[in-house]
Amino acid sequence: MTGWHITGGDVLRGATLAAGDLALAGEAIAATPLPGARRLDATGLLVLPGLVDIHGDAHERSLQPRPGINFPPALALRDTVAQLLASGITTAFLGVTLSWEPGLRSLAMWRALMAALDGAGALPLDLRIHCRFEADNLYAVDDVLAGIAAGRIHLLGFNDHTPAILEKLGNAKDLAKYAGRAGLTPEEFHALIERIAARRGEIPAARARLAAAAAGIPMLSHDDATLEDRALYRALGARLCEFPMAEAVAADARAHGEAVVMGAPNVVRGGSHLGWASAAPLVERGLVTILASDYHWPALLEAPFAMARRGKLSLAEAWPLVSANPATAAGLTDRGALHPGMRGDVVVIDPAGPRVLACFVAGEAALLTGDAIARLRQG
Repeated sequence: MTGWHITGGDVLRGATLAAGDLALAGEAIAATPLPGARRLDATGLLVLPGLVDIHGDAHERSLQPRPGINFPPALALRDTVAQLLASGITTAFLGVTLSWEPGLRSLAMWRALMAALDGAGALPLDLRIHCRFEADNLYAVDDVLAGIAAGRIHLLGFNDHTPAILEKLGNAKDLAKYAGRAGLTPEEFHALIERIAARRGEIPAARARLAAAAAGIPMLSHDDATLEDRALYRALGARLCEFPMAEAVAADARAHGEAVVMGAPNVVRGGSHLGWASAAPLVERGLVTILASDYHWPALLEAPFAMARRGKLSLAEAWPLVSANPATAAGLTDRGALHPGMRGDVVVIDPAGPRVLACFVAGEAALLTGDAIARLRQG
């Protein structure tokens, strides 16, 4: 065991970003480097805790880059892992939507993706499953219960997009989009969702079963529109409020000591693509505590720099939004900071990009770019 010695960079320790060195020994951050440790010269670079992504579903584009055009889950998974590391993400909760829709978000795709994960062997990052369970997917409840019991689901999200889809069925463009994703004709999709909606009275009992089974893992609610929504999911044990649709909902969650998640793309783009609340001002007011990649992995790396450019938070103050805070919310107390004894998840970044030069996961180099290799030194 030789470990690593990252020298000359600006290292984030606590709330301070300052010049210093960082040592990795075994799977952890060490107080001092081991004899013979491999040395990476990080002069001019930032040495930061690895990013923790609590919700990212950009893998869907690797599975289905165009409507109805599918690729094998094993191939999509390899592409996803490469993209995650290139974005500095060392712990990823893959947001897998388990819906009543056929195709990309179906129970069959869920099973195929789980099989691909089982067959992937050791991965170069910590890849976990955030099951985004659609409320009307009553046929998949047993699969989720089995996944929770087997420890294969690490975060359970309560989604309910059916009402919003029903409202859009009169728009031919929206109907075609949903039908294409499901691999159906518009007429077939319309008939399917009407059959699904006819069973909505069964949702509360199914939701309660899932919440009881998931009591030992983090749970979140998605797209809470009202205080009543937040209260409902809070009563089920969901202590994370994800993408609240109204500022009052975010404020209510924070008043109850709950984490509030919004999308890093929202910050990077300067606002929501759906016309909802702008995340950056809510971060600055303490109403949003976590940023997630949502549908675009690279946005998670860019977002803290975008927050710092706004001038109200320093990079050191913004970085916990994408590392320490999501780690804590997910119950992962061993990462998100660079203290001795913590897990050796580290990202080395050229701030001019920002651009990832190296990723270390559990003390091992998971990604070294050509520029990083050129900075390797003896002793």
